[in-house]
Amino acid sequence: MKLHPVPVLKESPSQTAGPYVHIGMTPNFCGITGVIDADPGISMLTADAEGERIIITGRVIDGAGAPVNDAVLELWQADSKGSFVAPMAPNSKSVPAFTGWGRQPTQPDGTYRFETIKPGRVDGPDGKPMAPHVSLWIVARGINIGLQTRLYFADEAEANAADFVLNKIMDPRRRETLIARREEGPVPRYVLDIHLQGERETVFFDI
Repeated sequence: MKLHPVPVLKESPSQTAGPYVHIGMTPNFCGITGVIDADPGISMLTADAEGERIIITGRVIDGAGAPVNDAVLELWQADSKGSFVAPMAPNSKSVPAFTGWGRQPTQPDGTYRFETIKPGRVDGPDGKPMAPHVSLWIVARGINIGLQTRLYFADEAEANAADFVLNKIMDPRRRETLIARREEGPVPRYVLDIHLQGERETVFFDI
């Protein structure tokens, strides 16, 4: 007796985020008010948050060198003590004033901006502390699957040199695409442009 053959299913085609990323993810930014009080993730901290206040900023740029004005970025990070905020980790030492997660749309010139605190070091897969960093997720019209990358800090050169993830990138020139430069001011700024394609393409991770 032969069993009924099971057909092999084809993979469903992926879909882009569409031309309405800002409307769906940051409606208040688009002027669509009255739906939710505030766009999720628009603020990451309050006056009670512990740690050094910093601004993370830069531009999202496409393969032709033009700014991407319809991208949305999400940021995840540890707090200043190197702990992830509950419920992400049961051993979190964070005060509730810091969320560890943010979401920001790009402006017409492709600029993104997060007001946050500088993260502490967390253990890597090898059990050794990784360099301070934040994780970024980028989505925009034409991107089928959200892009995953990291941002490291230029003034943490010694820690960066020993970082587990950075050292998996064989070409030192490619590592530089993840290193944000520091600009001094009343609130220090760390600046990193994200290049989606081209000669200066940012390193993205397959997660």
